Amino acid sequence: MIRARGGLAAMILAGLAAVMMVMFVSRPVEAREAVVVFAAASLKNALEEIAAGWSRETGYLVRVAYAGSSKLARQIQQGAPADVFISANRAWMDALEKGALIDTAGRRDVLSNRLVLIAHGRDAVPVEIGPGLDLAGLLGDRRLAMGMVDAVPAGIYGKAALTSLGLWEAVRRKVAQAENVRAALVLVARGEAPYGIVYETDAGAADDVTIVGRFPPSSHPAIVYPAAVVAGSRNARQGARFLTHLQSPKARVVFERHGFPVGDPVLQN
Repeated sequence: MIRARGGLAAMILAGLAAVMMVMFVSRPVEAREAVVVFAAASLKNALEEIAAGWSRETGYLVRVAYAGSSKLARQIQQGAPADVFISANRAWMDALEKGALIDTAGRRDVLSNRLVLIAHGRDAVPVEIGPGLDLAGLLGDRRLAMGMVDAVPAGIYGKAALTSLGLWEAVRRKVAQAENVRAALVLVARGEAPYGIVYETDAGAADDVTIVGRFPPSSHPAIVYPAAVVAGSRNARQGARFLTHLQSPKARVVFERHGFPVGDPVLQN
C-alpha cells in the first residue's frame, strides 16, 4: 500500500508538472502591437521601404493598407481600426478633422508631389501641356486613365488641371476612372489606355510608361500629403513615433529616391 501510495503520488506530481509545463509553454508571449497605417496608394513603394527600416530599428511591425484616400477616409469614418492616416490631399484629412477623428495637434504635412501626363510604351512622343494641347485628338476613340475625378485626389487634381487649361470639356467623356492612382497607372502600363494622368512618383513605378508632359503647378491646387494619428488609436504612441520618423533624414532620403520633392515650399511644417 505504501508503494502504491508513493507511486500514485509520484504520478500525480508528474502529471501536475506536465500540465504546468504545457500551460507555461502555450502561454503566448506578449507581442508588440503593430502600427496600422492607412496610406494613399501613391506612397506604396517608398512607404514600404521606410516602414521596413523603422520596424528593424524599433521592433514594432507596421501594417499598411493602401487605397485611394477617399476610400480610406470613409473606412476610418466607419470605425476601421487604423492608427495613422496619410492622405494624398488635405480635403480628406480636413473631413476627418471636422469629425474629430484625428489627433489635430499632431497633424502635419509630410510630402508633396507633381502631376504628369503619361503614355504607354517607352518611345512615346513628348507633348507641351497647355491650353493649345489637343488631348482629345491624341486619344482618338480611346480613353484617358485617371483616378476617380470626384473622389481620388489624383483624379481631383487632374480634373482641376484640365479644367484650368480649358481641356476638360473635350475629354471628359473619354475618361476611364480608376479606384486609385495606381490602378490608373496599370491601365496605361498594360496598354488598355494610351494616356493617363498620375503623380510623377507613380510613373517611375511601371516599366511600360513614359512621362510625356508635366502639368503647370499653377493649373491645380498644391499636391500635399497630410498625416495624422487617428483618434482612438490603440497604438497612438507608436503611431506618433512613426509619423515623426517620416520626417527624419533617413526617411527623406528614401522619399527623394522615389521622386518625392520633400523640400517643396508648399509644405508648411
